[in-house]
Amino acid sequence: MKKDYQQTDFDIIQIGYGPVSKVSALLLERMGWKVGIFERWGEVFPLPRAVCIDHEVFRMLHAAGLGPIVDKVTSVAPQYKWFNADWQELLSIDWPKGSISGGSEVNFVHQPTLEKELDAEVKRRNNITVFFEHEFLKMSQTSENVSATVKDMVSGKTKSYTAKYLLGIDGANSTVREQLGITRTDLGFDADWLVVDYVLNDGLTANDLELVPCGQYCNPERPTTIVPGGYAEGKEYRRWEFMRLPHETKEEMVELEKVNNLLEEWIKPEQGQLIRHSLYSFRSLVTDKWRQGRVLLAGDAAHLIPPFMGQGMCSGMRDVWNLSWKLDRVLRKEATDVLLDSYEAERKPHITEVVKLSMFLGSIICIPDKAEAAKRDAEFLSENPPKMRPFPKLTDGIIAKDSDDQPLGLAGQLSPHGVVRHQRRTGRLDLFTNNDNFKLIVSNSSVISALSNEAINKISLLNIDVIKIAERSNATDEEYADTQGQILSFMKSNNVETLLVRPDHYIFGASSQPDELDDLLSQLEYQLEELT
Repeated sequence: MKKDYQQTDFDIIQIGYGPVSKVSALLLERMGWKVGIFERWGEVFPLPRAVCIDHEVFRMLHAAGLGPIVDKVTSVAPQYKWFNADWQELLSIDWPKGSISGGSEVNFVHQPTLEKELDAEVKRRNNITVFFEHEFLKMSQTSENVSATVKDMVSGKTKSYTAKYLLGIDGANSTVREQLGITRTDLGFDADWLVVDYVLNDGLTANDLELVPCGQYCNPERPTTIVPGGYAEGKEYRRWEFMRLPHETKEEMVELEKVNNLLEEWIKPEQGQLIRHSLYSFRSLVTDKWRQGRVLLAGDAAHLIPPFMGQGMCSGMRDVWNLSWKLDRVLRKEATDVLLDSYEAERKPHITEVVKLSMFLGSIICIPDKAEAAKRDAEFLSENPPKMRPFPKLTDGIIAKDSDDQPLGLAGQLSPHGVVRHQRRTGRLDLFTNNDNFKLIVSNSSVISALSNEAINKISLLNIDVIKIAERSNATDEEYADTQGQILSFMKSNNVETLLVRPDHYIFGASSQPDELDDLLSQLEYQLEELT
């Protein structure tokens, strides 16, 4: 449908210019929308914060055409191991073993390098305008648009800009959230940690220093995180995080002498360079309301997560991935703005469970008492140690549901992904498909041929792309040969022959019989019609 700008300055205004905002703008611009970004600082923040990109975000960035950037700035994560004071292994998370998205569960990244590359890509896009040194002051909205008033911090002048929607992606201390008067729920985690980033000298590696490649040292005398900080310009970065103990003040934790004392067990000053050190209060906060009219919140403005799963930046990018395809449909008038209500319905329960998982991991390491740590050690070293819950799936929103309004079968899970061969070319499945459409992944063509004419018409009406997956040994050029067996093995193990997949790679529903697929299509049509 033809776009209807109705004389606004932008289609979307974004407040803040961190990594989540950059990705959001690139996603929306790729869909054809005009984005204006307002950032109070004069440049991209040059210091590292996040160090992880999980498999879902890695896949998302590739699907959005940002694969060359991601491949350039990431490296596969080693196993994530947790040790007690005596270096006995309490817990191990096998990140390199692979994921449902294809490839490693987690990749490490040097955030300043990632942001530099994303910023360069933003500047190459004609429909994104970034206003540095522009402070967001206030906003107002009508039934047709939203207006943001900003102050040019160089000239001192104020000006208002209009858009169809405004995204508050302006961090934990979000001005947008505060102006809306939106409250947050505290899930109860609160601990101060000193975060230290170091770059190793040329040629020096973590192995040379005999460092744990990636882990948590759960020593009650000093709970410590030791992880990669990514690579940049041929140099290896490392991160340490030290928990502030009850007898220590916040002020003394950031003194350089204190920092050096904490590091001396791990690295000598002549082996590298201290990049930054800062004290953070690790919190567990979820915003109570994610949308107010034409204003929506994302990233740290919507949630704060303890860092023990590396999900801070990832969860923000998951927010804008969920939101972008919905905004696209609303802006094209293919859906009403009721569709945007599914953003909170889907993301809020999901991120709440992610926060709880991170809190569980935090509860393992954040024990400064020796007696309590001994109890923890005994529990984890027993024959029945505590187990992590699986990573959450979608439980509400645009997914197939049973008669009790619960997710039906595989609905809400991430869909499988991998390398395929199609028309004599080999590459990631997402590179061959339209990632703005729903997809019907089929492992048995007879399911399609057995569909009723009504169901076939629904596939056409809903603009669903049909993807026929076949074994690599007998796939035709028109089919997608599953060269890694990743997709077919998932379908076989779950006893399904079709996967109906949303634009953000979550499964709407799955089926093993033509009549089940017919029901799924009817349910999708009904849910989308409710929003148009």
